[in-house]
Amino acid sequence: MTDTPKNKSLGRKTIRPTFTPRELMTDTPDLAGSWTAQILTLFPQAFPGVLGESLTGKALQDGRWQMQTYDLREYGIGKHRNVDDTPAGGGAGMVLRADVLEAAITEARAGSKGVMPLVYLSPRGKRLDQKMAQRFAQCDGIILLCGRFEGVDERVIEEYNIEEVSLGDFILTGGEIAAQALIDATVRLIPRVLGNQASVEEESFSNGLLEHPQYTKPAVWNDRAIPEVLLSGHHANIRNWQRDQAERLTKQRRPDLWRAYCATHNRDPEEDTKL
Repeated sequence: MTDTPKNKSLGRKTIRPTFTPRELMTDTPDLAGSWTAQILTLFPQAFPGVLGESLTGKALQDGRWQMQTYDLREYGIGKHRNVDDTPAGGGAGMVLRADVLEAAITEARAGSKGVMPLVYLSPRGKRLDQKMAQRFAQCDGIILLCGRFEGVDERVIEEYNIEEVSLGDFILTGGEIAAQALIDATVRLIPRVLGNQASVEEESFSNGLLEHPQYTKPAVWNDRAIPEVLLSGHHANIRNWQRDQAERLTKQRRPDLWRAYCATHNRDPEEDTKL
C-alpha cells in the first residue's frame, strides 16, 4: 500500500452533452480557445446536469465552452482510496484530505490554459453576484473545488490561495449544485451563448438595478391589461417607463442595491422614485 495515488488520469473526464447517456463519461478532445470549467468533485456523474439542457447545453454541444470533471476518489489514498479523515482536535463529520486535493489540483492545473481562477464553493466565501460572474466569464475558464462533509483542510486553501465563493447564507450537502449555478451564471455571459446580447445587457443586475416587469400576449388577461405605454410604439417613453419601474422595484425590494446604485449615479437614495 502506498500514499501515492495511481492512475490519476482516470480522474479526468471531458463532458459534452449527447443523447446517449453513457457517452457523457467518455473522453473528447479539448476544444482550443473554449472557456473551460474544470470541476473537482466526488460526484462527477452529477455533471453536466441541468447545464446540458437549454441554451447552455447547446453552447456546450457547439463547443462555445467545455467541461472537465476530476473524480476526487481517483486520487484517494490506499486500497480503499480514502479522501477524508476525522477533524484534527475532534468534532463531528469528516474533512477532505490535503494530500488528496493536492493531487487533483495539480493535475487540473497541468491541463489548464490561460487565466483560470481556483475557486472553492464555501458558505463562508464572498457571495456570488453578477459582477463576479462577469469577471469569471472574461477569464479562460475556472477550476471549481466542490466540498463535502465538513469541508476541506484549511492548509489547501492557504497553499493555493483559493478564492472562496458562496451562493448565500445557507448550507448545501455539497458544492456540486453551487458549482452548476456559478457555471450557469458565467457561461451565459460568454458571447453567442444566449444568441441575443441585448438579453444580457437588459436583465437584472447588469446595470445595478432589478429588471423591470415583463409582459406578453394576450393584451388583457383576467381583467389585467398590459400597461398602455408598452403598446404605444413610442420607444423613448417605453425606455423611460422601464427605467422608472426598475428603480422603483430595486428601491422597494433591494435597498442594498439601490444605495449602491445611487452612490455611483450621485443620487439621494431617499428620493422618491416614479410609480
